[in-house]
Amino acid sequence: MRESITVKNFAGLGLPGSRCRAARRARAVAALFPLLALLAACTSFRPMPLPEGELRDNIHTETRHDVTVSTTILQDEQAEKVFGVDLSDVGLQAIWLRIENRSDHSHWLLVSRLDPNYFAPDEAAVLFHARLGKKDEIRLTRHFRELAIPLKARAGETHEGYVLAPRHEGGRYLAVSLAGELHSVNFGFAVPLPDGDFDFEELDPVAIYGDSVRPDLELEQLRAALRQLPCCTADAQGNAAGDPLNLVLLGDREDILAALSRGGWSFTHRIDVNTVRRLAAAAISGAAYPVAPISPLYFMGRPQDLALQRARNTIVQRNHLRLWLAPFRFRGKSVWAGQVSRDISIKATLLSPTFTTHVIDPNIDEAREHLLQSLMVAGALQRFAFVAGVPPATPADPHFNLTEDPYFTDGLRLVAQVSGTATTPPEEVEFLDWQDSQDPIGETQVTSTAGPGAR
Repeated sequence: MRESITVKNFAGLGLPGSRCRAARRARAVAALFPLLALLAACTSFRPMPLPEGELRDNIHTETRHDVTVSTTILQDEQAEKVFGVDLSDVGLQAIWLRIENRSDHSHWLLVSRLDPNYFAPDEAAVLFHARLGKKDEIRLTRHFRELAIPLKARAGETHEGYVLAPRHEGGRYLAVSLAGELHSVNFGFAVPLPDGDFDFEELDPVAIYGDSVRPDLELEQLRAALRQLPCCTADAQGNAAGDPLNLVLLGDREDILAALSRGGWSFTHRIDVNTVRRLAAAAISGAAYPVAPISPLYFMGRPQDLALQRARNTIVQRNHLRLWLAPFRFRGKSVWAGQVSRDISIKATLLSPTFTTHVIDPNIDEAREHLLQSLMVAGALQRFAFVAGVPPATPADPHFNLTEDPYFTDGLRLVAQVSGTATTPPEEVEFLDWQDSQDPIGETQVTSTAGPGAR
């Protein structure tokens, strides 16, 4: 165990010697700049090893071409033990990697593929310097350097260590790429990071249908079944039409979570007292809440089984989708009926129990296209098609959802079979020519040959 260094908190008393010179400087400045108040308090630097086996159940491992990569993401509490300071306090999290290279080739770890915004050890360490005495600044920086994983995995060697990256709640997809001479070895891991509040933590496909048998369909049977699904979601009583069911995903739970997280979609919190309080605070302040809960819509008599989103830097706007496990399967894989749309603003309404609601972008086909492209660009899509199922509507004659927001559509549902952690290049994605979708942007534009600016 490395030596533990503790800097005592101060409360208006003189600090012994120079142990908290940086903290005294920050405290003086904080009188003029309240935002620096946090930096005015000394912090403790107490690194310690994790108990043996603590990470074992959460480690993901994959082997390719005589190279084995293992990885996980540390919980905030675990990272604080290992690094000796609270990484979450500065918006960081620790990604653990172990690379066993049994091949005859050396490889470089492409950290920028793992996260293009990763932090170098010294860059991360300096974020804590104002809270520490000079000796602890030096020791903390040295400790961060020692924990970092080496970038070169030489032939026959094994290394392990950490990469520090911007904090993601709920987990993330980790793309680990090792570059050798004229070749690369690529790995992909969908790593959930539960905190007790995420909807995926309670998702149990077996519990939804119990012992009932979900028929296993072939391709044309699937197409017919998808056409017969109701057009839209509903309210809790099933009496009104909500947002349309414009999405179908094919794949088991792990495949769906992996593919969507690869495509940049975040897991979401369930609605409870704590998350509603955080949601309200974000709405008032305009702050980001990238895993904010999504209000329930109903299909087959139940609220969504799973929801994900792509958040903006404010709670007001986001892309979001809801998924329900369907009562049938496709070639042994689960089928998920869903709804995808963009939230573009917030409005007050008496039609919501919270008296406020997000307003959706009326062009829901564009949101559908965005989802398709996010999966395709991430290499997480095997095949796709479009199938009819929603009554078409135009911008001039739109449909309306439960909170009276208008939307228009070509009436098609995207059917996407995901590839989980396997990678399919965009040029190899199969298109099933069931029906062809319209251009969601071009169909809303006025055609003119009079040049830019013409109307």
